[in-house]
Amino acid sequence: GIVHRLDKDTSGLMVVARSRLAMDALVRMIAAREVSRQYLALGWRPWVGSSPRHVNAPIGRDPRNRLRMAVVDLARNPGKTAQTDIDRLDSCEQGCLVRCTLHTGRTHQIRVHMASINHPLLADALYGGAPNEAITRQALHAFRLAFAHPVTGEALVFHSALPADMQAAMEFWGLSYN
Repeated sequence: GIVHRLDKDTSGLMVVARSRLAMDALVRMIAAREVSRQYLALGWRPWVGSSPRHVNAPIGRDPRNRLRMAVVDLARNPGKTAQTDIDRLDSCEQGCLVRCTLHTGRTHQIRVHMASINHPLLADALYGGAPNEAITRQALHAFRLAFAHPVTGEALVFHSALPADMQAAMEFWGLSYN
C-alpha cells in the first residue's frame, strides 16, 4: 500500500509498503514524525534574511478559494498545525534553491509555506509562482527519505536525483546544487 503521497506534479520518492504490517507501522512512524522527508524546491525571488528559516504556520482550506490551501488563523478557521524548515542552498536575482524538511505532512504544505514567505514555487500557478521556459510543473522534488525499517529496525536512507526539468530550470537561473 501507498504510505504517503506526493502532490500532483511533484517528482521524487514515495514509500510503498509490501505488507499490511509494514504499512501500518510506517503510517504510525510518519504520524510520530519518525520519518525524515526532505525536498528540493525552486522559489521565486532572491533569498533575503537568515537561513535556515523555521516556518510554523497552520494550514487549512483557503476561505476565499476552496480549491487551494492557505496559512490560516486557527481561532477563526479550521486547519492543522504545520512546520517546515527551509534552508537556502543557492540564490540569484530571479529566485532561490532551497531544501525543505517536513515536520508535519499537510496538503500542499511546502507550496503554501513557500508562498507565505514570499517565495512561491517556480511554475506553481495555484500559489502564485509564474511559469518558466524550463519547467511546466511546480519546481518541487522529494529527494530524500530516511526511516527505520518497520520490521527489522535497520536504518534506511533513500535519495532521488533531480529530474531533468528542475536541472534545466536551475541552469536557466545559474543556480547550482552539489
